[in-house]
Amino acid sequence: MLQFIDVMLRRGEKMLFDGLSLTIHAGHKAGVVGRNGIGKSTLFELVRHRLLPEAGEIVWPASWRLSCLEQSIEPSSRSALDFVLDGDTRLRSIERSIAKAERAADDHALGHLYSDFDDAGGYDAHARAGEILSGLGFDASDFDKPHGAFSGGWRIRANLARALMTPSELLLLDEPTNHLDLDATLWLENWVRKYQGTLLLIAHDRDFLDRSMGEIVHLDDGKATAYAGNYSAFERQRAEALERRAAIYKKQQRRVAEIHAFVDRFRAKASKARQAQSRLKELERMDLLAPVHAELPYRFAFTQPKKISNPTLMLDDAAIGYDGKAVLEDVTLRVYPNDRIGVLGANGAGKTTLLRCLAGELTPLAGSSGRGQHATVGYFAQHQLESLDLDASPLNHFADPQGNDLPVWTDQRIRDYLGGWGFRGDDVGRPARTFSGGEKARLVLALLACRQPAVLVLDEPTNHLDLDMRQALAIALQEYRGAVLLVSHDRHLLRQCADDFWLVADGTVRRFRDDLDAYTALRRKRSAGERPASDGAQRQPRGNRNSLSREQVRLEKRLEQLAGRLEDIDASLGEPDMHERPDELAQRVAERRRTAGEMERAEAAWLAVQGKIDLLD
Repeated sequence: MLQFIDVMLRRGEKMLFDGLSLTIHAGHKAGVVGRNGIGKSTLFELVRHRLLPEAGEIVWPASWRLSCLEQSIEPSSRSALDFVLDGDTRLRSIERSIAKAERAADDHALGHLYSDFDDAGGYDAHARAGEILSGLGFDASDFDKPHGAFSGGWRIRANLARALMTPSELLLLDEPTNHLDLDATLWLENWVRKYQGTLLLIAHDRDFLDRSMGEIVHLDDGKATAYAGNYSAFERQRAEALERRAAIYKKQQRRVAEIHAFVDRFRAKASKARQAQSRLKELERMDLLAPVHAELPYRFAFTQPKKISNPTLMLDDAAIGYDGKAVLEDVTLRVYPNDRIGVLGANGAGKTTLLRCLAGELTPLAGSSGRGQHATVGYFAQHQLESLDLDASPLNHFADPQGNDLPVWTDQRIRDYLGGWGFRGDDVGRPARTFSGGEKARLVLALLACRQPAVLVLDEPTNHLDLDMRQALAIALQEYRGAVLLVSHDRHLLRQCADDFWLVADGTVRRFRDDLDAYTALRRKRSAGERPASDGAQRQPRGNRNSLSREQVRLEKRLEQLAGRLEDIDASLGEPDMHERPDELAQRVAERRRTAGEMERAEAAWLAVQGKIDLLD
């Protein structure tokens, strides 16, 4: 088990943990929750011994192997596939030893090394790494690209793939869903559910926590409290505990008032002095509870549009893409006032491309786009976090309202407004470069929300936001009277804010007639059976059903032949005197490696064909 025993830790003048004790039993999956800045990531740093507590200790079995999601790794020249495989250090060590033994023609060592290689899962390692990369949204054509050639968000995905590839008994995942789309989130959810080790996971996705965690660890006031069950169960238990605490606090305050009244009345009377002193001692002994604040720490709203055109946004027979190459074609759609549209689709299908066109950042390659006279668009995308003036504070961003279309407000009005978005006290004057990802996202949303947009186009707005902020955002969107188009991997937000859905698939956009649960069930069913290259198969031409079936039959026969050959090789390797024939042993071992590789490629090809058939179906 993993144990935190009376852990104390300060950060500067702040006492972060004070007597924190917690036990996570082997095989348990625990979601770690709490407000931003409460110490969730610091807890992980303590487990990794990157930080040492001032008092107490963190213990876990010496035999456990640890794997962690690194939030930042220097860009590597290694291919994405090799970068992920490098996470299995034991396998890589065996491979280096095999290469050395082969150069030395040490057949005796090779026999043992290939046995170790098999035990380490070496024969299917490439397939497993490819499956993880595909599940997290990488196309098969991306596998050979250098890790450093990907954008920051995709490098984080590769880091996540590497953490999942690393053999472990203890796995730490710090906000793994931040840079994932809905399909990749569903795949990861399925992977986590199957993981056999002990898992600590920080996430702000309620549905993800509900479906994959069996325990919730809540950090608050320097302590950790474990709750059995998923996040919804935690919310119920926490609410009940807060109600009880509020009732106890109210009762306690009445007793405090009675004591003060008694002491004030009788302190000067000699006959009552001893009783007054007794009451004061009682007051000192009382463990006064902090008052309970049930309200959210954020209080904001999107300013309502003065006028809204009907329709607001239009596309007719539009082809949308980049550098003359269409990603989406034959797109005809309308956005009307009060529309609440969730945009669904697999990774790479073109969701962001569609939103950029609707927001006016992309001009259609063909067809036409239109916008009503009163159809101002408020567009949120991740790249806008980088467009902030990093040397400017939240107050500075409001300094030139005429130059950036912001309202003309008094200094106090601006401070009150920013306070609703969680920027209070010194935070309003801090430069943006000192902000976390969540704080930058809140500032971009705050700047967008005050411009009275008629349409909100939001591309993954919840990345880096904590659970309280996500709930406040959902409430604000529900109260907003303009149109909303939303891409999000946060299913809780989609359920609360989307009435209709568009599906981006097969190079176009169409209305999805079912609900979000039906879509997630469909994607979960597909992701549960995915193997390398299957994700890429979704975006390949469909082909003819009969030719695909013939190809699948051919591959099945090939797989049978390869399986038979492997059985024969394994039988010969098992002969008692094989080690007395070193040349034949080396030849057989090399043949087994080639055959196993052929079999992996044939399996991947079969699954790619099956993916195309599924699309036709």
